[in-house]
Amino acid sequence: MATNGQTISNLEYDLLTVLHNKAEAIQAYDSYIQDAEQTGSQPCAELFQKLKQSEMQQVQEVRQHLQEVMQKGKM
Repeated sequence: MATNGQTISNLEYDLLTVLHNKAEAIQAYDSYIQDAEQTGSQPCAELFQKLKQSEMQQVQEVRQHLQEVMQKGKM
């Protein structure tokens, strides 16, 4: 894929796409947590918080892979 005269690999693009999608999911969970809290459903708020934490951990892992791929071209 060509971007601004530079080329990034399909793998870099894939990792960036996953990172973007997970970042959007993390933002969405904030809204879900707020909705659950407003309706007084603490178990649901806790579930959404747990899912958000899982996404955040996955983001860290994806970022590590992306850094290595960008530096070395592969894992």
